[in-house]
Amino acid sequence: MSLTTLAIIGLAFSLDLLIAEPPTAAHPVAWFGRLVGTLDREWRPDDRGQRAVGVAIAVGAPLIPAAVAGGVVLAATDAHPTAGGVAAAVVLFLTTSLRSLLDLTEEVIAATDAEPQNKGSDEGDFDQARERIRGLVGRDTSTLSAGQLRSAAVESAAENLADGLVATLLPFAVLAPISLPAAAAAAAWVKGVNTLDSMLGYPSKPIGTASARLDDLVMFVPARLTAAAIAVAAADPFALARARQWARAPPSPNSGWPMATLACVLGVRLEKPAVYVLNPGADLPTLADGERAISLVGLAAVVSVVVAAVLALVVDELAAALAVDRGGAAVTGLALASVGGSALVLLGRWATEVSPGWR
Repeated sequence: MSLTTLAIIGLAFSLDLLIAEPPTAAHPVAWFGRLVGTLDREWRPDDRGQRAVGVAIAVGAPLIPAAVAGGVVLAATDAHPTAGGVAAAVVLFLTTSLRSLLDLTEEVIAATDAEPQNKGSDEGDFDQARERIRGLVGRDTSTLSAGQLRSAAVESAAENLADGLVATLLPFAVLAPISLPAAAAAAAWVKGVNTLDSMLGYPSKPIGTASARLDDLVMFVPARLTAAAIAVAAADPFALARARQWARAPPSPNSGWPMATLACVLGVRLEKPAVYVLNPGADLPTLADGERAISLVGLAAVVSVVVAAVLALVVDELAAALAVDRGGAAVTGLALASVGGSALVLLGRWATEVSPGWR
């Protein structure tokens, strides 16, 4: 089973390298995003009521892609084991994103080389950098300098390595040796949680409070493992210790870890104006720093895949030693997802009474 898992992971990332991402109209994550968009409305007249509805959304919505992904892989596996493996690889491909992240980051970094010195000089390319960066970050880019645009791109590359790759890859690798349907369901569930947070998890949206809290819980381990992968990729193991002092500077309890670690290994300052500064004693990234950041994030992704492969091998050995019933693990995996969602209900009262500005 471990060899099957490694082959599935390899196929998924081969698809990523070849295709990057399917068109939006054909991407299941985009479909889920449209569903979330229909839920983003005023259900109750007060913030507390909105937060209560948000708990139900946070619990229920991610179970939809989890059930679909798990069901598809289960049906494919019943038809033929090879079909199940291919279906699981497609699910992993659809719930991770690496090439598109690196390509977009590279485009932004390259375009910042054309910062206009005078009005009218090379403004087209620099304006393109401002426009393209909106695909990575949500901040206002209209007044950002070249260094600040590069900072935003580098920050996003580090954060999205955790959100877009490590967060779904790790649970998939852990569960795949036991049950491919459970692994697919887990990857889709995590992607659903991430999508809810990215669309609803803002202080101005009480309906997203529970989704943001759940995402904080889900991303706790992946964010720190991503930081470790960046340190390993840079051959700078002490970067984690240096990054610790700035990791809590961003409002998110998790995103600061990969961002601060990347700032430390690059020796640059990363900042979101009026919000946070990481490694404040250094300068903003140069063009060369931005290019090195892309290489390091790509190498950190390779490190993450290797770690996932090792985890799959370890789990396979443990499952064999403990004589785990792999045939029934699909139901177990889906049940665990349901239990995890139900646990969030216990946080409901806390979430509904939290200040809208908790983040």
